[in-house]
Amino acid sequence: MELWWWQLRRAFVVAAVVVVITQEGCVRGEDVTYDGRSLIIDGERRLLFSGSIHYPRSTPEMWGSLIGKAKEGGLNVIQTYVFWNRHEPQPGQYDFSGRNDLVKFIKEIQAQGLYACLRIGPFIESEWTYGGLPFWLHDVPGIVYRSDNEPFKFYMQNFTTKIVNLMKSEGLYASQGGPIILSQIENEYQNIEAAFHEKGPSYVRWAAKMAVDLQTGAPWVMCKQTDAPDPVINTCNGMKCGQTFGGPNSPNKPTMWTENWTSFYQVYGGEPYIRSAEDIAFHVALFIARNGSYINYYMYHGGTNFGRTGSAYVITGYYDQAPLDEYGLLRQPKWGHLKELHAAIKSCSTTLLNGTRTNFSLGQLQEAYVFSEESAGRCVAFLINNDEKSNATVQFRNASHELMPKSVAILSDCEKEIFNTARVNTKQNKRIIRSTKIFDTMDKWQKFTDIIPNFENTSLQSDTLLEHMNVTKDVSDYLWYTLSFQHNISCAEPVLVVESLGHVTHAFINNMYIGNGHGSHDTKQFVMEKPIGLNNGTNNISLLSVMVGLPDSGAYLERRFAGLRRVEIQCSKKELYNFTNYDWGYQVGLLGEKMQIYKEENMDNVEWSDVGGSSNQPLTWYKIVFEPPVGNDPVILNLSSMGKGEAWVNDQSIGRYWVSFLTSKGKPSQTMYHIPRSFLKNSGNLLVLLEEYGGNPLHTSLNTISLSTMYEPISHNELRYKNY
Repeated sequence: MELWWWQLRRAFVVAAVVVVITQEGCVRGEDVTYDGRSLIIDGERRLLFSGSIHYPRSTPEMWGSLIGKAKEGGLNVIQTYVFWNRHEPQPGQYDFSGRNDLVKFIKEIQAQGLYACLRIGPFIESEWTYGGLPFWLHDVPGIVYRSDNEPFKFYMQNFTTKIVNLMKSEGLYASQGGPIILSQIENEYQNIEAAFHEKGPSYVRWAAKMAVDLQTGAPWVMCKQTDAPDPVINTCNGMKCGQTFGGPNSPNKPTMWTENWTSFYQVYGGEPYIRSAEDIAFHVALFIARNGSYINYYMYHGGTNFGRTGSAYVITGYYDQAPLDEYGLLRQPKWGHLKELHAAIKSCSTTLLNGTRTNFSLGQLQEAYVFSEESAGRCVAFLINNDEKSNATVQFRNASHELMPKSVAILSDCEKEIFNTARVNTKQNKRIIRSTKIFDTMDKWQKFTDIIPNFENTSLQSDTLLEHMNVTKDVSDYLWYTLSFQHNISCAEPVLVVESLGHVTHAFINNMYIGNGHGSHDTKQFVMEKPIGLNNGTNNISLLSVMVGLPDSGAYLERRFAGLRRVEIQCSKKELYNFTNYDWGYQVGLLGEKMQIYKEENMDNVEWSDVGGSSNQPLTWYKIVFEPPVGNDPVILNLSSMGKGEAWVNDQSIGRYWVSFLTSKGKPSQTMYHIPRSFLKNSGNLLVLLEEYGGNPLHTSLNTISLSTMYEPISHNELRYKNY
């Protein structure tokens, strides 16, 4: 081991500050350390259950309730990424207000007596646009993201230091008596490390040293990084880490699971992934049996990708199948079953952390893990049936035990079953959706149809097709490609052919809409072919390229290409006219977007008209004023009659919608869109929809959502859930 690593490791495990904090869940101001069994807080080994809740995917008004429900569910830790592109939208310009108020979020965790894990990254992936990187990095000369590259390392270190210093200034690290006991640098880097050749491993070493040098007094982790240098801990991500994780790369590091996927993110055109409570519990118990001491649920509450924050093709609702759904409501039996599991494991955590572990077979697909403290006369057993189809009867300590298929039975004192992963006692609940307002009154709606630019209207021009993201700089999803040409060809049935790399293309010929094409999350490239009519003389082609989020993963993200690649007019198989290298004009964004007509103060910047009988024109803005639903139930907007676009309530974007993209079962991936109560005013709320094509606002509605299982707060410190 190099001398500087030995010095860092020594410094890392020496407690430097002593500040007495008596509030439950807070440390006493000593450094958090670790050994081969677990994290060590205040000198004691700890077995920790954590849950991911991302502060920008909810609202400050929701944070207290979400954290409280996580605590009641048996969690000790709240884990969150830090979202670089939210906090530094321009170099050196920082935003920590509103949903970006990281300090307030961490202090709410502390106020409820929980610990925090801060995953700084600052690359995070997370199905978040551009993986959390600010797009201005793209224009830094000579930059190569996530590599041993000086420009990238400069900005990465600058932001990481900014966040660490902000946390220190607020006294939020464990060494200061705060809740942050763990931090993460980088994110699943080993997936792409080989692509950078020798600059991959050297970047890993640099990132680890840079982080540890910041002296937070708490351990750093790298997830899915088997070459994480000492003292950084390598951790597992996935659904089955009890089976797939090879373990820490040093016997002196604990076994940790930073992402236990409670379901999976959903994309437009994709079905939701349903992961059962039993399956999650099985793999958690198995991980604990195999020496695990830290498990984080990703996500515990997913929330909402407000605005344009979701990555490519990812729907607005995020991990709605988590223990707390998109709106913060309990998803049963998942929440309750895991709560029982946590209680069972915590009841014997001392033996699990300090006992001697043995493992032996109970049958062909059955095994036992036993933790024994002989001096204290304590014993805990995990009896595991890996057979997914059949029950198994096993003999353990002169007793017969019937094990259900794919189950783990936890025995206290190695005798009495206190939990079984396959036996669910919590009743399933149901969502109750109540319609409070149908927006079907034609004279209440007003519309504005956006302007279709032609070549002569554009100021940016080029003799070839430009890459989409490099032109828009992520200030808009939309980029117009326009050309004008003289039609003097004999073409009886012309067909417009457009090849694109993302994500949607709308085509207009002489200001007439002729149709669209799109790709998918798994099919990046697509070709749109549309029959067209041409005028004799001058013809204008206006192609609107649309991104549905930026890419969020992969090596060399800065080189990624999106937008149009080829444009042709085909007259026959042998006769075609290629416009790929032609004089093109470009316009970033839509007129209504540029004028921000979704904001009340900008309404009069354009002329609105009555909807009348035509409510399905492309590129049309619709607005209506509504009253909020009574009560406190979460509010949702039903957009099942719309096509594709974006929605705003009182100047706040509630996200992109793409109802017309159907799944293989012929249904939209998402029709209900969350309007947080904090977005609403007591009266006169403004709803604005940007519809790209085909949608009808006259069938949209405002709903509330509740559960058949009622949530009833008992006191500030005690939460209870009752069935009715």
